[in-house]
Amino acid sequence: MIHQYKSNGINIVLDVCSGSIHIVDDMVYDIIGLFEKENEDSIVAKLSQQYNKADVIEGIEEVKELVNAQLLFTEDTYKEHIPTIKSTEKVVKALCLHIAHDCNLACKYCFAGEGEYHGGRSMMSLEVGKKAIDFLIKNSGKRKNLEIDFFGGEPLMNFDVVKKIVDYARSREKEHNKNFRFTMTTNGILLSEEVQNYLNENMHNVVLSIDGRKSINDAMRPSTNGKGSYEIILPKFKEFVSKRGQKDYYVRGTFTHHNLDFAEDVLHLADEGFKQISVEPVVAPDEMHYSLKKEDLETLFAEYDKLALKMIDRFKEGQEFNFFHFMIDLNQGPCISKRLAGCGSGNEYLAVTPWGDLYPCHQYVGLEEFLMGNLDTGVTNKETQKEFSNCNVYTKEKCNNCWAKFYCSGGCSANSYQFHGNIYDVYDIGCELEKKRIECAIMMKAKLSE
Repeated sequence: MIHQYKSNGINIVLDVCSGSIHIVDDMVYDIIGLFEKENEDSIVAKLSQQYNKADVIEGIEEVKELVNAQLLFTEDTYKEHIPTIKSTEKVVKALCLHIAHDCNLACKYCFAGEGEYHGGRSMMSLEVGKKAIDFLIKNSGKRKNLEIDFFGGEPLMNFDVVKKIVDYARSREKEHNKNFRFTMTTNGILLSEEVQNYLNENMHNVVLSIDGRKSINDAMRPSTNGKGSYEIILPKFKEFVSKRGQKDYYVRGTFTHHNLDFAEDVLHLADEGFKQISVEPVVAPDEMHYSLKKEDLETLFAEYDKLALKMIDRFKEGQEFNFFHFMIDLNQGPCISKRLAGCGSGNEYLAVTPWGDLYPCHQYVGLEEFLMGNLDTGVTNKETQKEFSNCNVYTKEKCNNCWAKFYCSGGCSANSYQFHGNIYDVYDIGCELEKKRIECAIMMKAKLSE
């Protein structure tokens, strides 16, 4: 399988199964487009009307060399690894601790219902936090590096317990030959100097939530009293990132139907001095006024193109920044299991509620059909665990013939469930946007290597 496209004056051919990327001239681009559909004589006859016949014949030979070298039209050998991946002992690598089912903002698009996950407000106790650490140690097998993500709601509303859980985990590391990596997502309202210093010392990565321009951010991320949050959080984020040395963080925003010109929000954040930026599409039911519609796609595609060109210009001017969705490793990339099955939700990754219940990931919390067990009993819902274990790009029908499947790994199962009631389906708008982002990322790599 191949994927061909033209972008920013470049002819790009992606060989899906080898990962090889070819930048070619117009003639070779056209030869490749006909190569599997026509015989050589037919290709020569068709293209000799436009190109020199001898050049076309030579181009065909070059394409055949790439095919023989398994760099073009390569067969899919990944599928044969599925039995090995399935038979590999499943260990838990990471927990998402819902340290606070409460929030001091009232974001309009929040999937967690202002942090409550459509239940009551609740804070995780130190006792539950300790059980979570013990559970992860016990269920991680021989794996040394483990991850704890402090999530909410707003995790800083339970900051004292966060610190005590970190201390407890550190006290257990040496005895069990483990190394804990801590991360946090915060809206920044409580990001005092004391908190900043603690996070910089103890959190390996921090996600800072802000949507971009003041008008955009405050429209969707008001405080509980209805006032905007931008003026409160922006100076704190800038101070925090400066202390952190511009490393191991992301400012992370969400764009909606109301700011389809989201590239302006990305560039605004870059102009404010942030170097690690992610602005992601909202995922919301069609009936919500801010949800993305299929008719928005062409506008969004053009916006990604615009952003890619702006980023190339800034790179050349020495003002580069990273945009999460354009970051792509073309030399090595994720391991096979990640390419085929994604994040590991329900098996390698679990979410823990404030009272110790286990769910496949944070987006399933509150959906009782996905309750997998609790910290005391462990995972008892083996059927659901098996469903997630079997979820990969080959069991998702829409992924089978998709050129992007080894980059998106089948997409987010929670989004699939939200829109289709089935984790083996896909979120269609998300798929189209993901494919566009991959195209932009490859084009940028090619352009910046010239």
